[in-house]
Amino acid sequence: PSMAELDAEADALGLDLGARVTLIASDGSVLGDSAEDGAGLAAMENHGSRPEIVAARENGIGVTRRFSTTVERDFLYVALPVEHPAVAFARLALPLTVIDEQLASVRRATGIGILLALAGALILAWVTSTAMSRRVAAIAAVARRYSEGDLSRPLRGYGDDEIGTVARALDASVHELGRRLDELSRSRALTDAILSSMAEGVLVVDNRGQVRMANDTVRTMLGFETSPVGRHYVELIRHPDIAGQITAALDHGEASRREVTLNTDPPLVLLAGTAALEPAEGDGGRQGAAVVLHDMSKFRQAEQVRQDFVANVSHELRTPLTAVRAAVDALIDGAGKADNRQFLGIIDRHTSRMDRLVSDLLRLARLDAGQETLSVVTFPVDALFEAVESELLPLIEERRIRVTRRIAPLAAEITADQAKLHDVVKNLLENAIRYAPADSRIVIGTEPQDHAVLLTVRDRGPGIPSAELKRVFERFYRVEQSRSRDPGGTGLGLAIVKHLVGLHGGVVTAANRPRSGAVFTVRLPQPERPEHPEPITEQAPADAAADADAVEPEASSLA
Repeated sequence: PSMAELDAEADALGLDLGARVTLIASDGSVLGDSAEDGAGLAAMENHGSRPEIVAARENGIGVTRRFSTTVERDFLYVALPVEHPAVAFARLALPLTVIDEQLASVRRATGIGILLALAGALILAWVTSTAMSRRVAAIAAVARRYSEGDLSRPLRGYGDDEIGTVARALDASVHELGRRLDELSRSRALTDAILSSMAEGVLVVDNRGQVRMANDTVRTMLGFETSPVGRHYVELIRHPDIAGQITAALDHGEASRREVTLNTDPPLVLLAGTAALEPAEGDGGRQGAAVVLHDMSKFRQAEQVRQDFVANVSHELRTPLTAVRAAVDALIDGAGKADNRQFLGIIDRHTSRMDRLVSDLLRLARLDAGQETLSVVTFPVDALFEAVESELLPLIEERRIRVTRRIAPLAAEITADQAKLHDVVKNLLENAIRYAPADSRIVIGTEPQDHAVLLTVRDRGPGIPSAELKRVFERFYRVEQSRSRDPGGTGLGLAIVKHLVGLHGGVVTAANRPRSGAVFTVRLPQPERPEHPEPITEQAPADAAADADAVEPEASSLA
């Protein structure tokens, strides 16, 4: 191609590339230049010695920065060898000002991009950290609730990242902890229920002597007014024997059983058993000690009653037997005919007393064995009282006692075993007659009370010492001399009364009257009846109106 064509080609490339394009022959002559044409192109110097051309010839590419004398400007030159029949090298030239502008533009774009990327990263980091902080805060809040014992609200929305893994692990651990706590709570509730229902007192102390557990029974036995848990056993237990047993168990692992008596009212007899709580394998020293207290008071009281019973039976049998033996000896010694009648009377009286004693003992034995049964009927009280008074009339006349009946209309009938209630009234009335002073009055009566009938017997005797009121129903129990038994009694009547009343589901109590005398009250449960209130009627001998007791208000006694 001609130089004109090559120059045109250089011009076209210069326009396309936006740079100065120079086409150079192998000898360094300029064949075309996008910045020169015609005479200017012909006047251009040989470029074979230009640094970029030399470098391109030697290295395959030449790059240099220098001042162009042709256009009098600083340029960046890049030369490359080309495969062309006429052109050996192609050179591009850009003014440094253009490059600087482009670099500045690139820097601005890069800076803006970096700023935008940084802003985006900050926003993303803030959003991510905020979401993460919320999740961590939620986990921390739930963990705080867990630490306070609230296991009812598990975590939600775990996620699949590390925090989610931690949350799931925490939730699973708490779920298992809650299950075990529920089991422990149920086990503790069961243990508390068992301990609360035990008749024995149970006290547990740790290895430092502090009380860890005490059931209600032991609190009552030892008189703890407040909860003993957390306090040292030495400051709580006043009895030295029990405290000493605990000390021996803690210090030496000694197990012991000892009967102790507490100075209470009434005295409390306890069988105290202590044992050391040995640790599980590998847990070190003793864990503490346990004390179990058995209330032996009733057993000791029953034992005392049995001993008294044997002694009293022996005495009650020996006394009449001694009299009988003396009378028999007198008869053998040949006493006179008149004396024989007296001695035979003594024998008859005391053998009759022994017969009554044996009969009463046999009846008590049947009552104790549950061999007595009830035949319940409804009958008028007045007829019952009449029958009892008729049976005891000789004794009433002998002691010159006036018996007055006070029967409330709502208690004019009683539903009970008539024969057994007859024995109850007979024993109570006979007891009152024997202890009441001569020429005094005894009042027997009934009154209604809350689906029950109160049957009362009141006398004007010496009364009963307050300390002995609870014991008058014991077999052969003796009160003070002022109310000692008449020889005609067996000492078992009130015990029989208590058993017969109890057989009806009732109770019998004794109390002293305000000024003098005693009152025995029997409370018998009754079926419901329609109420028709009427005044209480009083039946008494004709001369009872003149008795000062006739106008005295009577005090009821009910346990």
